[in-house]
Amino acid sequence: MSPDAPDANGRDRWDSRTAFIMAAIGSAVGLGNVWRFPYTAYQNGGGAFFIPYIVALVTTGIPLMILEYGVGQMFQGSAPTAMRRVNKTFEWVGWFALGTASMISFYYAIVMAWSWQFLLESFRYAFADAMPWAADAEAYFTQHVLQRADAGGETWHIVWPLVGGLAATWLIVFLIIHKGVRRVGRVVLITVPLPVLLLVVLAIRGLTLEGAVDGIEYYLYPDFAKLADPKVWLAAYGQIFFSLTLGFGVMIAYASYNTRGGDITNNAFITCLANCATSFLAGFVVFSVLGFLALKQGNVPVEDVVKGGPDLAFVTYPLAISKLGEYGRFWPPLVAILFFITLLSLGIDSLFSLVEAAVAGLHDRFSGLSRNTITAGMCVAGFLVGLLFATRGGLSWLACFDRWCNDYGLVFVGLMECLAVGYFFRTARLREYINSVSEIHLGGWWELCIRLVTPLALTALLGHQILTRELMGEAGDWRQATAKVFFFGLLVAAFVLGRRLWLIGIVASGVVAFFGFSVWLSTVAALTGALAVMILFGGLGMCIGIAARGKDVEHHEQTFGWPEDERRPHLPVHPADDDL
Repeated sequence: MSPDAPDANGRDRWDSRTAFIMAAIGSAVGLGNVWRFPYTAYQNGGGAFFIPYIVALVTTGIPLMILEYGVGQMFQGSAPTAMRRVNKTFEWVGWFALGTASMISFYYAIVMAWSWQFLLESFRYAFADAMPWAADAEAYFTQHVLQRADAGGETWHIVWPLVGGLAATWLIVFLIIHKGVRRVGRVVLITVPLPVLLLVVLAIRGLTLEGAVDGIEYYLYPDFAKLADPKVWLAAYGQIFFSLTLGFGVMIAYASYNTRGGDITNNAFITCLANCATSFLAGFVVFSVLGFLALKQGNVPVEDVVKGGPDLAFVTYPLAISKLGEYGRFWPPLVAILFFITLLSLGIDSLFSLVEAAVAGLHDRFSGLSRNTITAGMCVAGFLVGLLFATRGGLSWLACFDRWCNDYGLVFVGLMECLAVGYFFRTARLREYINSVSEIHLGGWWELCIRLVTPLALTALLGHQILTRELMGEAGDWRQATAKVFFFGLLVAAFVLGRRLWLIGIVASGVVAFFGFSVWLSTVAALTGALAVMILFGGLGMCIGIAARGKDVEHHEQTFGWPEDERRPHLPVHPADDDL
């Protein structure tokens, strides 16, 4: 048998538990750990932020990770397959997760292309007197790397250096995953420890700089008054959810490559804690250098140089790197090379995990297609769609799609997973299975989280984002409208693949009602009316359809939740029973 061949049951298997855990950690730990967590912590109370952060980890992050590991390993399938076996009504949730994850992977790859360009420039200027962005890092990023244009025909012009980085990224992804998870397991043994080691090196270098202590003080000094602000708690739940790769279908797919006897609970704890520990370490890397930068810019307050998101990684940090020349000519290029290798190694694990989840789902559904064919198709599609983000208007497109897919789509999937397992499946049976194979046994707290605490937290998070961005925020331009249409297109496609066409009718009734009400009502009133139409008229239509179709003889066992080949056969129905 080939070393990359599947097991006797036809499903790929990890070489070892270590390979699985490394792959899961690699998927969870990504670019957001470097550019999102430190800024979010600073902005929401510094050291005090760790209180809601830990609460969110315990009540949402770890319970959902255990849920995704549990259903993936128990039902031995990708997200759509596992959700169908939880309850056939929810197969569409798995497909929506994969559709959202695929779209995120398409624009995630362009961030890797930015990193490739910065890395190549760092090597190119290794022996120069100054880094190319030393004069104006923001202008270098926007005008040289992105060549940004926000209006007119120029927005559609392709930035060809980015296309090269995009092609290199997708080629690497294909080479890593096309042979299956055994090769992935060998790759992550290198790509997961490498960025952590580089972060340690960068942290040590940062902490030895002048002004570093002031930066760390801003990072860790607790402002407990912030804890009274509900937005701080929502930020903590958002950070936990988005940083653990939950709702993508990745962890379900990865867990399905374990045998049914593999540990679940302790693996989930290890994955979650390793991700959060890496985020904490990244804070030292970022804020030590920000303290140094604040000192070199005239001893200004650290808050004046703090930025979050891509600007932190591609503007602020490179600017600080360019000022290391006073410690020696070799320091700016050396730290730049280490930093951008770190970004690339963090990003590649997350990127290929998103693609692997989609490949697993498609291969489970369309088993007649080879894994190589599906993987190649996904990578080619990713490259072609990625050209949109490689245009001069690409950054604006990225922001629009990220808003809908990342901020809304993933939270919605996580909420649906909790509802499916918590209320349409025997949750106690899943907990019983998890405890039978795990080193750490679950108590009733896990069921309480899945059925109540986590859904409430995710509903609050989703509701807050919709309220502040869609109802009370700006309407957005035509790009936002395009991203919105695409998002709902993914939802319709998920209903079709999940064989739930009646859901299309319910959603369509709501959309038509919303646009109809919008003609003469405010946005909030129109949305309220549309929701009522969906629930009342859509629910009525669904019930009439069920009555016309007759009883679903599989309903009882579907709620029981076992795969078809493991269900107990139906007992014969006696004629007398029909009279009862």
